[in-house]
Formats: sequence, structure tokens, C-alpha cells
Amino acid sequence: MQLSVIILNYNVCYFLEQCVLSVQEALFAIEGEIIVVDNNSDDDSCLMMKSRFPDVQLIENKENSGFPRGNNIGVAAAKGKYICILNPDTVVAEDTFVKILAFAEGKKDLGIIGCKLIDGTGNFLPESKRGIPTPWVAFTKIFGLYKIFPNQKLFNQYYAQHLSENETGKVAILVGAFMVMERELYLQTGGFDEDCFMYADDIDLSYSVLLRQRNNFYFHETSVIHYKGESTVKDERYMKRFQEAMEFFYQKHFRKSLFFSVFIKVGIFLFSFVKMFQGKPKLNPLPESYVLLSSNEILAGRLSSVLKNKVTFLDFKKEKMVNSCLVSGGKRIEIILDNQYVSFKKCIEVFETFKNKSITFKILPKKSNFIIGSNSKNERGEMIKIE
Repeated sequence: MQLSVIILNYNVCYFLEQCVLSVQEALFAIEGEIIVVDNNSDDDSCLMMKSRFPDVQLIENKENSGFPRGNNIGVAAAKGKYICILNPDTVVAEDTFVKILAFAEGKKDLGIIGCKLIDGTGNFLPESKRGIPTPWVAFTKIFGLYKIFPNQKLFNQYYAQHLSENETGKVAILVGAFMVMERELYLQTGGFDEDCFMYADDIDLSYSVLLRQRNNFYFHETSVIHYKGESTVKDERYMKRFQEAMEFFYQKHFRKSLFFSVFIKVGIFLFSFVKMFQGKPKLNPLPESYVLLSSNEILAGRLSSVLKNKVTFLDFKKEKMVNSCLVSGGKRIEIILDNQYVSFKKCIEVFETFKNKSITFKILPKKSNFIIGSNSKNERGEMIKIE
């Protein structure tokens, strides 16, 4: 077997359904398997999996065992030469795994492969590629120096800015939302460290692979949607979690850093102080109009009833007409993509093409009764039922 895709789920039933659908499409030409590990969800995730995907292996944990242990359980059941660690709030293109595996087979001393991750608005997620977070590199990240000096090596290492988002190459650290590697290598490293704090598990695994003289790669030739991207709201709670993660990493692989401990405590104080003067985050305004890309014009009427707003139908096959109609001119438009006719790869292309144009996106997964998406990388996303 070529590939085992491990999806660890906790209470994201609808995102999981869409994710598994996209993975099934991407495994069509590959000898592969999907293993869903559920960390004791109290929504309908397991019921949905059993009714909608009865042939997919489902492992039901009796407790929420955390990200590292949950994935280790999934890998232990895997049979593929390669494994893919995949978040349930992702969407892969139909050719994602074909491209990734072809790239993998051509590399010697291969470690982990990551890919280009975008959020629900089509924007690139910089955590797709990162450097080793030494105390200095962590400092440049927390205080935003990488934004001020993006071309200076001294300041731009956290997000591996020596590579552009559209350039494939070696990087040190990859994100746990999408990781492809040989199963044997994963087992040799011990997999995710079950003592890891939040934010440290993927850093630790990536670094452990480097210690085995393997090369990690960022691969830009396929894009994957990751709805719940890294939050840009850096409050005191975030800082404390980041501190725990980095201190765990330093204690395991390096000496504990007094420099890091001091500056992170100063950072927590400053962020806490600023937080007192911040108002509530602004709510995203509702779309002013909706556009359905489909070949089913009747569906536009059903959606109009659900959304309490007119939904304009556009035949996605008429690409030139679609492109001209989606020039928003500052007007807030939401595009609804009907996956019955629009492939996941095409959905991703639409996200990337119309990003930053006052346009938001929802996908109606194939043979589903809901539309789903996210208008901000700081939010978990939104699901709307279609009765």
C-alpha cells in the first residue's frame, strides 16, 4: 500500500465529512487507506462516519488523548509505505497526493514533506514552512521583526522566508496540519512526543527527523485549504502556551534558555497590558450578495430560501463569464461552490484567484446537506444546513 492518511478528529463533524470526501477523491488513483481517529467527540462525528463512510477505518478513543497520542494510535494501525498526518479541517485537491508521492519518490534521505496551506479566504498560511525556533528566532516571531525585515536572514528565519510561498525547497519545520513521510521513519523517531505541549508537537517531530540526517521539504505545487489557521491574536494566553511549547522544545533538544524565559515574561506582561485596552474583535459583515457556481440552477432557489437573500446562478463551465461576474468592485460577495460539479481542486483555485477581493467562500460538499467555510483564519468557520 502506498499511502495511509491519518485524520485525528475532535468535534468537527462537518469539516471532517468534507475532508474525508476530498481525501477519497485524492486517493482514486492511489493504493491507499483512510484512518479516522476520533478523540471521544460528543457531536455526531462517529455516527456520520459510520453512515456516510462505512468502508473507512474508524478508531473511537474513549477519551480525548490529545494530538500526539491520537495520531500515534492512527499510525500504529496504518499499512502504507507513506503516511499523511492531516487535520480534519482541511480540503485536499484531487491531485495532491499524486504530486506529493511523485516528489517523495525522487528524493534521497527524505524526511517530511509539507505543502502550501491556505486559509478559508484563499490567503497563504506562513506556518506552512518554518525554521528551527531557537530563542532568537522565537523572539523575532513574537515581536514581529520578521514582518519588518522580511529579507534579512537575521530576522526572517521563523517562517523560512528564504523560500517564497511559490517555491519548493528544504525547510526545517513543517506544520502538523499536513505532513507526509515514510511510516518507517515516523516509527523510528517515536512519532509525536506524547509529553509535548500545544504548539510543540510538530516542531519536535520535524526536528527529530533532521537529527536523523533527513531533509524536510516545503512543496508548493499543490495547495490545501486549512480553515483554522494560526491565529494572529497574540494575547497573554497565547504567549503562555507559546512559552510552554518553546521551553519543552529547548529542554528536550537544547539547554534551557534564560534569555527566552526573560523576554517571554516581558512579552506576557506587555500583551496583557495591551489586552486591557482592546475592544471586542469586530464581527465580519454579512455578504451583500451570493453567487452559486454550479450546473444545477434549481439549487440557487433553495439556497436563496435558506440564506434569506437572492443567490445568483453562474454556470461554472463558462469560465470567462464567471470571472467577469465576480469582479466585486468593493461589494461583499460570497461564492458558493457546488462540489457535485466543481472539483475540490477547482474550489481551491477559485479561493486563490479571488482572495483579497471582498469575496468570501463556502463549499457545498458532494451529496451533503450543508455549506461550509470560514471568512477568517482566526475563526473556526461556519456551517449552514440546507433543508
